[in-house]
Amino acid sequence: MSDTRHSLPAVPPQPESPSVEGAKGGGTGGDGTGRDGTGGNGTGRDGTGRDGTGGNGTGGNGTGGEARPGAEGRGSFSSGRFLARAAFLTALLTAAGALLGLVRDQTIAHLYGAGPDTDAFLVAWTVPEVAATLLIEDAMALILVPAFSLALARRAGTPGLDPDPVRLLVRSTLPRLFLALGAGSALLVATAPWVVAVLAPGLSEPGLAVDCTRLTATCAFTFGMAGYCSAALRAHGSFTAPAMIYVAYNAGIIITMLVVRDQWGVRAAAAGVAIGGVLMVLVQLPVLWRRLRARRPVDVTVPGQGPKDTGGGPAVALALLAPVIFFALSRQSQVLIERFLAAPLPAGAISHLNYAQKVAQIPMTLSLMLCTVTFPVVARAMAAGDTERARLRVERDLALAGTIVLIGAATVVSCAPQIVEVLFQRGAFEPADTAATADVMRVYALGLLGHTLVGVLVRCYFSAARPLWFPAFAMLTGLVLTTGAGALLVQVWGVLGIAAANALGITVTAALMLHGVGRHSVPVSLRSMTGGLVKLSAAAAAATGSGWLCGALVPSPFLGATAACVVVTAVFLVIAHALRAPETGTILRFLTRPLTRKLAHAR
Repeated sequence: MSDTRHSLPAVPPQPESPSVEGAKGGGTGGDGTGRDGTGGNGTGRDGTGRDGTGGNGTGGNGTGGEARPGAEGRGSFSSGRFLARAAFLTALLTAAGALLGLVRDQTIAHLYGAGPDTDAFLVAWTVPEVAATLLIEDAMALILVPAFSLALARRAGTPGLDPDPVRLLVRSTLPRLFLALGAGSALLVATAPWVVAVLAPGLSEPGLAVDCTRLTATCAFTFGMAGYCSAALRAHGSFTAPAMIYVAYNAGIIITMLVVRDQWGVRAAAAGVAIGGVLMVLVQLPVLWRRLRARRPVDVTVPGQGPKDTGGGPAVALALLAPVIFFALSRQSQVLIERFLAAPLPAGAISHLNYAQKVAQIPMTLSLMLCTVTFPVVARAMAAGDTERARLRVERDLALAGTIVLIGAATVVSCAPQIVEVLFQRGAFEPADTAATADVMRVYALGLLGHTLVGVLVRCYFSAARPLWFPAFAMLTGLVLTTGAGALLVQVWGVLGIAAANALGITVTAALMLHGVGRHSVPVSLRSMTGGLVKLSAAAAAATGSGWLCGALVPSPFLGATAACVVVTAVFLVIAHALRAPETGTILRFLTRPLTRKLAHAR
């Protein structure tokens, strides 16, 4: 990782977990747990064996770096190779889900355009958007991943403990959550007319929005159950099933729309949300059932340290509820504020905001995939009291996520019209809709780095399973700024003012959270991180101009957008590397490794 030392503390090799690369001085011998099965016939020889635990440890084909992503209990959960494989698998499935999400949005645009029917559905769409943030992406994961990590640490520290800490946590939380989510979903169905009146008081089709809201209200239950399963599986080191949920969800929506669109109109999309929510749970339940039945210990400690005992396991999760929920609701309320401010604008304004936001946020989604995989690693390091290990992981995550999202933001700004035309301009989605959506998308892109930093940093704040209110207050500050700026700017710039207020509010929130993370959570180097992000932003600004010029010179929208994406990426990496921005050397080596290997073989 050359050049990192100039903007981030140099990252030494990650401390090797005893069950990842071998415990010094011995370990479990034989052909142990690895690709070839469970075995073992004695004590390992010596040293840190690359093939498993101990010199002969956990097998010549053992767990050291060869564990499959999703194989809980194989002891290599914190190894670099495992994280890379898990991140790649998560990226692949998340990309598939995002692609289906684009197909979903394209289908909605083709079938219903950007008119009053789509606006009515998108008001109802607010329910799954809030539910996804609260129950899958933020609150549920931030509460339960550390809680399950702590329970797994107790299981590993005291084998044979009765009752089992993991099963005790499930028994203490799942039944209550089931009842609470069911009651909340039923309440949303009953109060749908009032919900629509609050969300969009000037809507032209309130009756249609009420019907759609009653259908989408079911996701308050199904998303909660899906989020519970995802958090438990990730804490166990299983990432495949959680990464598949949006593939199942979007497939359910698309198929439902295509099957019953003639009978139900835009209500078919809302029914698809309900069906997709059920599928999100079903793809995870079998895997979670197997994990909970098997009481295999998971490696959660680091050399020389054991898990910290912070009291009762279920109580840890309950203590986190208030600040985490407050943070998640404040974060998702940005969407509610946007819909509220856009409701009195001409028909189609909410649709333009929605399409622009969905596309512009794809880079943010991609940038946070690594953090989805490493969050349990940080939580386990904090549970073991190893703040240095957590700091190194967080600083790398911030640099890598910032690199990915800034490349994406530069691409969006440079060729937004071409992207929207390729994705949406067909059927009822007209050229005027393309121009309006592209303008909004460019403004949204200005806040993408802020959204990514908030997503990375909030995991740091709650990784230690301690109730912290600072992230919630930072998010509330940004929300107040978004609301005030949006109310003023919408009078001047219309829908563009709403997008600008979003970018402003989330950027201020990110700055506050970055400033406070060292004091309240993981002790990252604020000066180094800020300097690194400034260098990455400078590279993104230069790459944006190159991408715009490339897109303007190519007449075909598809070829222009493709060429701009390639040029933006290349220019960004070259300039960032020249500026000695963090992690760019690592990325370049990764990208050029296949060519280097071929040249080496040729010699």
